[in-house]
Amino acid sequence: MYKYSEKIRLFLERKSHKKAPLTVSLLLLTAFSLSCYSADINLPLLGDSSSGIVSKQQEYKLGKSWLQAFRRHVRLHDDPLLQSYLEQLCYDLVAHSDLGDTRLTLVVVNNPTINAFAVPGGVIGIHTGIFTYADNEDQLSSIIAHEIAHLSQRHFARSMEAQRSASAISLAGLLATVIVSSQADTDAAIATLTTAQAISADQQLRYSRSNEQEADRQGIKILTKAGRDPGASADMLNNMLALSRYKGNRPPEFLLTHPVTERRVADTRARTISAKTRHYPESSDYFIMQARAAVIMQNDAKYSVSYFKQKLDANTLQKKAVKYGLALAYSKLGDYNKASQILSTLLSQDPLNRLLVYTDIENDLLGKNYKSALNKLDFQLKFNRKNYPLQSLLAETLWQSKQYKQSARVLSQLSNQRKEDPVVWYKLAEVRGLAGDISGVHKARAEYFILIGAFERAKQQLNLAAKLLAYDFKQLSIIEQRVIDIEQMEKTLRRI
Repeated sequence: MYKYSEKIRLFLERKSHKKAPLTVSLLLLTAFSLSCYSADINLPLLGDSSSGIVSKQQEYKLGKSWLQAFRRHVRLHDDPLLQSYLEQLCYDLVAHSDLGDTRLTLVVVNNPTINAFAVPGGVIGIHTGIFTYADNEDQLSSIIAHEIAHLSQRHFARSMEAQRSASAISLAGLLATVIVSSQADTDAAIATLTTAQAISADQQLRYSRSNEQEADRQGIKILTKAGRDPGASADMLNNMLALSRYKGNRPPEFLLTHPVTERRVADTRARTISAKTRHYPESSDYFIMQARAAVIMQNDAKYSVSYFKQKLDANTLQKKAVKYGLALAYSKLGDYNKASQILSTLLSQDPLNRLLVYTDIENDLLGKNYKSALNKLDFQLKFNRKNYPLQSLLAETLWQSKQYKQSARVLSQLSNQRKEDPVVWYKLAEVRGLAGDISGVHKARAEYFILIGAFERAKQQLNLAAKLLAYDFKQLSIIEQRVIDIEQMEKTLRRI
């Protein structure tokens, strides 16, 4: 069996290569030569005059590559409750769209700026700052529906057909801009995008306006079919236009790639005027999540407590959400007793609200009241066995209470449900290490590195796992197959 382990090692070494991955090529392009594009740069060839529009499968593979680069440079926000809420909203809207391939990947970035983006292959990104500017769930939905429309109408592929020479730089510019704008330095993001837009600017702007108009129309259709207020589209555009006026020469990142004009607002308003005759009930869950996002984005917990106290004194219409925000702020401040008192009162009025239930258990966990948290989780999971936020909370509680093997078991189940979630694989690797499962650590790390496009590091982890499993023929076979899978991913990226 030692020889078989040695075979794995040699297999890994033989398969390794020195070429820079596509993600590096994309970043090199944007960092060093956006202003002087050269055909010598190693970018993916997605289509030409003979092959016509890029295929949907190519779009999907390109999106996967883009996402790997994005994950490698931007820290994703780890909040299962917020993630689950937004994912459910996305899938509800996709179900009423023309998008044929419904494989979506949602990335959430903790950033106070208003920004959202869509990338070929079903990647949708959302900044938490959107919650600050969307007055209700339908306005938030209008932003997501607009991004889904860009995907369903295949605007990237069509723009490639219209201007092949600038298409690669356009996607690379999007990657660089989204990465930089997800960090603190907004000026750098604006400078990057300005450089990218300087290339064939007039033609790109005309096509961009065409895309935006079509995405507006399709987004309105999605909202209507989903039973949401299509008039929210114009309301949200108007909010962004007002924000643009306030910002002056420094418009929000979203408006750089999604220009909003008074005419665009008026056109959207005209298309949805009939919707004003109907009543669309507001979602109380949205306002709770809006309060959650506000606490997440504010680093000063004392400020958050003061803010929500003032809101409560102002006799707001959304008292439940304001009280929730106050409880969350107290919890973040470390006053778990006050947080628990507020949450208990809210739960007595709405005991089945999953957002309140989760946060109540989360507060127990933060306050190191593990027994209470585990008892509540045991009860809730009897009715929601595959609930992602609750499962994640269970794994975290078991982890913090030093029940490492049990935590690893829960995270293993989650990794089967969410195979493409790097956060789950990262946590699984950590907990397996604490549980003494070293080969399991290397296997989980390998999956994490695959998802961020670090293929060489993934193969190194598999090599380490193979050495530890020298006498397990079944596991060695699985590892060898996974190495083959990685090699296929690399070959696919080079062919795209």
